[in-house]
Amino acid sequence: MNAEFRINGVKIITERLFLRAFKQGDINDFFEYASVKGVGEMAGWQHHENIQKSNEILNSFIKEDKTFAICLKESGKVIGSLGVEKYGMEDKLTEFFSYKGREIGYVLSKEYWGKGLMTEAVKAVIDYLFNEQNLDFLTCGYYDFNTRSKRVQEKCGFKPYRKLIMETRMGTKEPGVLNLLLNPNKQIALNFSHPETLLYNK
Repeated sequence: MNAEFRINGVKIITERLFLRAFKQGDINDFFEYASVKGVGEMAGWQHHENIQKSNEILNSFIKEDKTFAICLKESGKVIGSLGVEKYGMEDKLTEFFSYKGREIGYVLSKEYWGKGLMTEAVKAVIDYLFNEQNLDFLTCGYYDFNTRSKRVQEKCGFKPYRKLIMETRMGTKEPGVLNLLLNPNKQIALNFSHPETLLYNK
């Protein structure tokens, strides 16, 4: 089942970053990276063509309080986002009926690709969700064309879970992989449904 989650003012600090809830003053930093062609598209959404679109999305981040702003520790500049979303097909994935989990998704400013920053952020959020929020599992997906995201998830311990055709927010359908990570501090035994898409190998 989907666990309840809100950031509730929590700040997560890593070696080079800190993660916190978005605020209205982040609009310029947000638009700066979200308006770059090829950034949003890697995560399945159209890059923002104007600051009004960024403001609309920013307001939803603030209202829903489930998306972290990824900030450089040195300057405080917002360089990306990491959402703790509800996983889909909750009613069909019977293996999770007795367990609590969420799905994470992320975007990083193109200027900071290849520096290990997203891996650093994702590992810190995993630690928080498993050890502080007591979640049982996390899912995280990538489209086949997004090899960078695939590598981040591998470095963070995610295992291939299902091969799927996933719909983007741009209205297209793309082949991709949904990954799974189980809380290593718990004894979790899953009886998997839908073997036709299953990749998971214990």
